[in-house]
Amino acid sequence: MGSQGGFGQSKEFLDLIKSIGEARSKAEEDRIVINEIETLKKRIIEPDIPKRKMKEYIIRLVYVEMLGHDASFGYIHAVKMTHDDNLHLKRTGYLAVTLFLNEDHDLIILIVNTIQKDLKSDNYLVVCAALNAVCKLINEETIPAVLPQVVELLGHSKEAVRKKAVMALHRFFQKSPSSVSHLVSNFRKRLCDNDPGVMGATLCPLYDLIAADVNSYKDLVVSFVSILKQVAERRLPKSYDYHQMPAPFIQIKLLKILALLGSSDKKASEQMYTIVGDIMRKSDSTSNIGNAILYECICCVSSIHPNPKVLESAAEAVAKFLKNDSHNLKYLGIDALGRLIKISAEIAEQHQLAVIDCLEVRNVTSQDPDDTLKRKTFELLYKMTKPSNVEVIVDRMIDYMMSINDNHYKTEIASRCVELAEQFAPSNQWFIQTMNKVFEHAGDLVNLKVAHNLMRLIAEGFGEDDDTADTQLRSSAVESYLRIMGEPKLPSAFLQVICWVLGEYGTADGKYSASYITGKICDIAEAHSTDDMVKAYAVSALMKVYSFEIAAGRKVDMLPECESFIEELLASHSTDLQQRAYELQAVVGLDARAVENIMPMDASCEDIEVDRELSFLNGYVQESLNKGAQPYIPENARSGALTISNFRHEEQHGSSGHSLRFEAYELPKPSVPSRPSPVPPVFSTELVPVPEPTYHTEFHEAVAPKLSASGTGSSEIKLRLDGVQRKWGKQTYSSSSPSTSDSDTYKTQNGATQRDVPSSLSSKTRDVSYESRRQQEDINPEKQKLAASLFGGASKSEKRPAGAGHKASRPNSHTADKSHAEKTGPSDGGAAKASPQPPPDLLDLGEPTSISSATSVDPFKQLEGLLDLNEGTPAPGSSGDSATKAPDFMSLYGNTSFRGQNMMGTENLLSTAAFSLASDRNGHGTGSTVTNSTQLSKGPNHKDALEKDALVRQMGVTPTSQNPNLFKDLLG
Repeated sequence: MGSQGGFGQSKEFLDLIKSIGEARSKAEEDRIVINEIETLKKRIIEPDIPKRKMKEYIIRLVYVEMLGHDASFGYIHAVKMTHDDNLHLKRTGYLAVTLFLNEDHDLIILIVNTIQKDLKSDNYLVVCAALNAVCKLINEETIPAVLPQVVELLGHSKEAVRKKAVMALHRFFQKSPSSVSHLVSNFRKRLCDNDPGVMGATLCPLYDLIAADVNSYKDLVVSFVSILKQVAERRLPKSYDYHQMPAPFIQIKLLKILALLGSSDKKASEQMYTIVGDIMRKSDSTSNIGNAILYECICCVSSIHPNPKVLESAAEAVAKFLKNDSHNLKYLGIDALGRLIKISAEIAEQHQLAVIDCLEVRNVTSQDPDDTLKRKTFELLYKMTKPSNVEVIVDRMIDYMMSINDNHYKTEIASRCVELAEQFAPSNQWFIQTMNKVFEHAGDLVNLKVAHNLMRLIAEGFGEDDDTADTQLRSSAVESYLRIMGEPKLPSAFLQVICWVLGEYGTADGKYSASYITGKICDIAEAHSTDDMVKAYAVSALMKVYSFEIAAGRKVDMLPECESFIEELLASHSTDLQQRAYELQAVVGLDARAVENIMPMDASCEDIEVDRELSFLNGYVQESLNKGAQPYIPENARSGALTISNFRHEEQHGSSGHSLRFEAYELPKPSVPSRPSPVPPVFSTELVPVPEPTYHTEFHEAVAPKLSASGTGSSEIKLRLDGVQRKWGKQTYSSSSPSTSDSDTYKTQNGATQRDVPSSLSSKTRDVSYESRRQQEDINPEKQKLAASLFGGASKSEKRPAGAGHKASRPNSHTADKSHAEKTGPSDGGAAKASPQPPPDLLDLGEPTSISSATSVDPFKQLEGLLDLNEGTPAPGSSGDSATKAPDFMSLYGNTSFRGQNMMGTENLLSTAAFSLASDRNGHGTGSTVTNSTQLSKGPNHKDALEKDALVRQMGVTPTSQNPNLFKDLLG
């Protein structure tokens, strides 16, 4: 690098190159480069950097990139340098961008304009630099931007520019052949260029064009032969010589082109014989470049129409290669010989010993076998094999297969050995032994197709008329397999072949008994108990042996190990093994005639006729059609709308059958529960709303006329249970329909929802579920109304936030009077005050306490009263006033306070005054009732609830809810 100090490199740059060269490890080199990257990142962004320094920085970035590190931070500076007018800076910039960028980089768009400008430059060095960038950076999308200018440069006065223009067009052809298809004539013209460099550059695109379309360039054969002759006669300048060989690379390219043009063309080939023969005679075999030209001549001779004299010259050249001590030349000789034997197999006979010697050569330095040369030699031997040399070649290939560890190539060698043995086997014994060696040493690497081919070959035999040879082949196979089956680590594919051969031909010649063969088969299955495929082949082999014995009329004596093996398969997890075992049991139990038909002797290669139309079922099908069965629908008519239309067409024509229907089912219509005749309503002191059925809409419509039969125009109270979860029973949410009452209005007082209640009320049953000690996150107004309806009156004293400037009313007493209408007592008269009781806790799930009630209540009549409040039917023994007025439910709660938990997470309080106001509006504020002192039990009694539920169902009433605790809450 010191010699370049005159070009302005700094000492820092020279020290960088020196330190990289002296680095003793990759880690040390990376450390140096990383430090250099940090330095360049700081310096390259400094303002007013001298151009000389910037050029050095770009070159240092090139070193960073070449050593595998990222220098993308400096790409834009290299692009900027291509815009510089200074020739040295411009060429440095083009050099850097061609190394930094690829054709799809985002910065390419910034270079296209610069390239277009530089292609028009008067300085041919600038044009050459731009053409270099064109070959590297121009992609398919930007080809049209520079193509016209590149075509113009084909006529440039400087040969270097013309040469690079041809190279650029060649690159365009490789990227987008259609873009330069109209410019092919330019390549033909440049072939006649006065400069050998331009002509040599034109040979590369012409070679690609000829390879794509040979017939279009047949007329150029004379031109190529003439050029090759001039080159061989040393008419080119001395500057094109290489190791005293005239323009060797031009000769090699011309020989490749002639090989393409002369292939399968005798007329064109005749024009090549002379020049090709002259080149082979004049070639200097002492230099590598001379041997390269000689090898290319042999390849050309093997491609064109054959000529005896030229072939003889080629054979002599091959002999020189094979006799040379250089492994590289031996490799060339083996490859060239493989090309020539395609034309004449006799050429290889005289070189057979030389080829075998190539298998023994070793590396000169390490004295290890040259595997590359050996593999090339085995490829040649594979092509040279015939009946007279098959034994030597296959034995050599098997020995080599045993010595290598490359599984891929070992598989290839094994398959070639099998193929050669099948084609050229001199004897049956040798064939079987060869196959045994292949399977034994190649193991599971042998392709399964090879195993099936071997079984097929043994079954078919070697000759159609020579049964004796086939029998000998099978007998030798059985003997060899019985001898080799004791070897350890036999591959699975080989064991399958052994089982198949023993089952088919183990007892065919009568030399071995059935017991001996079946015992050996069971030994194989026992030794490989984890291989299901081997066990499957083993049980099939046992079936064949026993079938042949039964068909021959001999008694079958199954060995104990065979019986245990079959019993094991009968309980196997593999359905395939189970089926084979059951089939074996079934076949052994049949008579000789049936077995002979099922398992014929030596029928593995007989053709099986398959009745694809299943014509033997025609009678059965016709009989079924006559009985009214549906005809078969073709597969192409089973999908889509066609099938549906077919079925609808059949239904319209009254097709009688049980075909599938694709229409949606009709929506179910819920049945209205039967109810007994209306009876006077009887009310309990603990009134809890009754659950509403899920089919409430139809039920409301059915009972609406009866509920509105009163002349006073009664209106019902409805509990809104949307989204309320059941506490007892099945976890679900009841869905309720909107209220059908026309007179229900809602008011809000102290943050709680209140309803105006008309004077004549009828109770509609609803389903109520209490959510115990759980607060909901979302506040639903409907649930607030539900809570107000359920927990009317003042609740237990608790704090709650004040809303809208109001405070929640808190009564001082937690006790209230409860009224109960006596069943047989008069509705008018004095009022009795209920004894104070503790407020009921409806959510307490504790054990029930004792209940003292003055009057026993009939549950059937209680339920009837809640389900059907027919105001037109007076209660027996009651006055006319009470018979015409529906009881005021809300008045029962006028002085009663409940403690409960709001389902919405807030406590809704409803004052007693609100209900009193509703009662006064309807004229029932002073009504008196006869009350009984009844204590509300804590928690449900499931046993009582279930008993009462069963009792009510026996009486013919269908409960309106799945909650069995309903009757407990109603009846106490």
